Amino acid sequence: MSDKVVVITGTSTGIGLATAAAAVRSDFTTVATLRNLDRADAVRSTGADVRQLDVTDADSVAECLAGVIADYGRVDAIVNNAGASVLGTAENLSMDDFRRAMEVNYFGVVELTKAAMPHLRATGGRVVTVTSVGGIVGQPFNEAYCAAKFAVEGFMQSLAPVAASVGVGICVIEPGAVTTEFVANAGIEPAKEIAEAGPYAPALRAYIERTLGAYTVGQTPEDVAAVVMQALTTDPIVFRRQTSDAAKAFVASTLADLDGSAILNLTSTWVR
Repeated sequence: MSDKVVVITGTSTGIGLATAAAAVRSDFTTVATLRNLDRADAVRSTGADVRQLDVTDADSVAECLAGVIADYGRVDAIVNNAGASVLGTAENLSMDDFRRAMEVNYFGVVELTKAAMPHLRATGGRVVTVTSVGGIVGQPFNEAYCAAKFAVEGFMQSLAPVAASVGVGICVIEPGAVTTEFVANAGIEPAKEIAEAGPYAPALRAYIERTLGAYTVGQTPEDVAAVVMQALTTDPIVFRRQTSDAAKAFVASTLADLDGSAILNLTSTWVR
């Protein structure tokens, strides 16, 4: 492996696992982290250095980074990939649901990025963060998840010029639908969710039918990992990368929508 060290979060499945494998193939010294080491068999098979890391635990973040520095002497990049879905609308979700979504999808990103910055300054490194088209376009029944991803995008866009002033590059990766275990890991049971949705049941049924269909024809984790690797290796770094033509078109629909009406007209069709 090269002397370039990348730390990747959320590598048990999906995009994180595919990114760890791609980084190893690209000769990065790859530290693949996950919260539960009982789920580490697949990522161990990539040849990565597998370590425990819970991004919602400050002590875990500090301990993991200290171990990487002790063993390798440097960190050249981090890939913030760990995340969790939350399905539901504001009236039916609890405040704890919203707080959990923010903890793993937003505060965990901030925690690791903040802790890694001194090491990235020393190496002229990079922060690559897997957000979502849901960090640009608010989507029905994803108020908690999209709010967290919007927060990540705002944090990273605000940090980018400041980080660049000390030699650190920032990039966000915006996938659309990806055929991973992400939806399954959200614990979604469609019939149960619809039965408990009350007056929102017809809209939720329409949304779930549309969304499950989108995920059956989505990109592969390897497709997204290839874009992450571009962000890690291509100069000059760009701030925002979508992972498919469909994601580019979807994101463009809101970035060019100054009064917000076009995107609301689009997403309203998802629930009727």
